[in-house]
Amino acid sequence: MSLSPSVETVGVIGAGAWGTALAQALAGDGSPVLIWAREAELVAEINARRTNSLFLPGAALAGTIRATGDLADLAGLDALLLVAPAQHLASVMAGLPGYSGDLVLCAKGIEAATGRLMTQVAAEAAPDAHLAVLSGPTFAHEVAAGLPTAVTLACSGGDIQWRRLSALVARPALRPYYSDDLIGAEVGGAVKNVLAIACGVVEGLSLGQNARAALIARGYAEMLRFGLAHGARAETLAGLCGLGDLVLTCSSTSSRNFSLGKALGEGMSAAEALSGKNSVAEGAHTAPILADLAARGAIAMPIVDAVARLLAGETSARAMVAELLARPLTAEVDAEPGPGA
Repeated sequence: MSLSPSVETVGVIGAGAWGTALAQALAGDGSPVLIWAREAELVAEINARRTNSLFLPGAALAGTIRATGDLADLAGLDALLLVAPAQHLASVMAGLPGYSGDLVLCAKGIEAATGRLMTQVAAEAAPDAHLAVLSGPTFAHEVAAGLPTAVTLACSGGDIQWRRLSALVARPALRPYYSDDLIGAEVGGAVKNVLAIACGVVEGLSLGQNARAALIARGYAEMLRFGLAHGARAETLAGLCGLGDLVLTCSSTSSRNFSLGKALGEGMSAAEALSGKNSVAEGAHTAPILADLAARGAIAMPIVDAVARLLAGETSARAMVAELLARPLTAEVDAEPGPGA
């Protein structure tokens, strides 16, 4: 099917729950949005029935959303929100050769095979594109329902790009905040997925709210260490895309990563907990490569390392918690910025 891109100015690549929710938010004021889906049956359903029963059941989609299965239909649009899962980003980008518009990265993760952040993947695949990162505390079903949401919109093109993209993204219930720290926005979104698995384990083991609060705080310390070591700014990680997203995903079974951890805490294996899911718990892919990157950089991330070993079947949920509690006592705050302890 060939669609003319002349009406739309923005496209959404990826019709999972988050991509569909973003399309719904942007179309809420009557703006036309073109969304790409890999599944032909989903393209047909969105266009004919205005629903996405596979990934966002119950949402009645705006009439100005159109779906296509051909990436070429989006190549001429002014801006693309790239919401394909992190592990598929490179293959999806291969279908957009030479794209030079605004490319807003909305997936949260690290490429497992290479250790690259999403901006690195996109920069190599589309060197002429103007990159930005949209990240923050966002449950897809709430965004689709029009509930108030705030996000970080980190722009590589500074104030000029921010003005362009904020006008495109901002809606009465969707409020972007400016940053030029793309690395910080990415690190926050990737690391919090792994920490949410750990908090889910605590829930599955019924270890209480004290333990979860402690894990969030100590997990944030790990996020901060890793981010600073890779060029992120502390104030970015203290904002919506870091601490804000961490608190949200570590506190609710609406988080796929939290739900995965809860299942592990209740005794399931990783294979059992991940089988048969339509959506991706990105932290399961991120944990091993994040633990490896931390080890290579001598960055202390004991919670991340423990989650990686749990997912690999090298430890049990109870043993993981016991090992974390048995670590040597240390200062809460690192004496100097750096790898920490």
